[in-house]
Amino acid sequence: MTSKVTHMADGILNQLKSSEKEMLDFLGKLVSLESPSRDPKSQYQILKFIGKALQKLGFYTLHVPGKETGGFLYARPKNRDKNKALQLMIGHCDTVWELDTLKEMPLTKDGAIMSGPGIYDMKAGLTQIIFALKAIDKLNLSLPLIPVILINSDEEIGSKESRKAIERLAKVCERAYVMEPPLGLKGKLKTARKGLGRFTITVKGKAAHAGLDPQKGASAIVELSHQVQHLYAMNDFDKGITVNVGMIEGGVSPNVIAPESKAVVDVRVLNKKDGEQITKQILALQPTLPDVEVHIEGGIGRPPMEHTPGNRMLWKLAKANGALLGLELEEATAGGGSDGNTTSLYTATLDGLGTTGDGAHAQHEHILLDEFPVRTALLALLMLAEVGDN
Repeated sequence: MTSKVTHMADGILNQLKSSEKEMLDFLGKLVSLESPSRDPKSQYQILKFIGKALQKLGFYTLHVPGKETGGFLYARPKNRDKNKALQLMIGHCDTVWELDTLKEMPLTKDGAIMSGPGIYDMKAGLTQIIFALKAIDKLNLSLPLIPVILINSDEEIGSKESRKAIERLAKVCERAYVMEPPLGLKGKLKTARKGLGRFTITVKGKAAHAGLDPQKGASAIVELSHQVQHLYAMNDFDKGITVNVGMIEGGVSPNVIAPESKAVVDVRVLNKKDGEQITKQILALQPTLPDVEVHIEGGIGRPPMEHTPGNRMLWKLAKANGALLGLELEEATAGGGSDGNTTSLYTATLDGLGTTGDGAHAQHEHILLDEFPVRTALLALLMLAEVGDN
């Protein structure tokens, strides 16, 4: 890195540190705008708030409503060089927390941490997008790639309504920065993610009276118990393949041979090949008992985010720029999926660029305040990086 880049990094960090109160106020407002995944009305409010902040920065914004969720917000600069390539910043405004969680889990600032529902996953990351752009604007720095932004409201429930838009943007962008929180208190960037699959196993049996005619029945519950054992035998922890039967249901009464049962299965894999293989195995399951039927639906909904050449390039870029800010960045593979799994199929992707903290989806959810301006500066430097830098 040249002395010019080092000077720029110092300038960005100083600018962000001087704006820290404004950043925390903005973040506090985002947390106060509770936005559960399945509450469109609340999501409209937070997307409107973020949209106004982007408009003040000279962005054109478009809110595309969803059928069952709040949809997504798309933004791009009003004045832009149409000959320049694009870079994507992506985040989500929905949280796993229900409305009125703030009554039991209020927004608090205590010394070096700030806590609240959704603050770590991932309203801090949304704040970083706004203030990285503000710092770049205030310092009159020129972006080599046009920033486009997508903020969806259904990531926590699989991004089903926003996925097509994410795919379209990823296909036309040179790179994608995903503002999910980093991993662990060391703030490791997520350079790979497991793919995620969901399968539903439905067993049809034959009802009979459990006391008078048990031999005339065919228990869907007993059959399901055999299928569960087959599924657990597919686990291969050394290869990163996990198969978990997380939900089961069945039967109609204790004195009736169960005519139907069902299981919902979670599958995680590290690469596309393993995903295809485990899918074939699950779909090929057959009944073990007579007079029952086994029906299987599902598949890999979020393919793995793998170590592609483009992804590795962005990791090296982040590590080098992080060093300018005093960060000794580490990388990690995340067991959960994100929209980075989708963008990685089409463009170079780096995930986990949010702010260090802990407690995603948990009562102790918080961020580390000292890291907030530094991680925001890292995002700004990555946005300013020329294509091909490493």
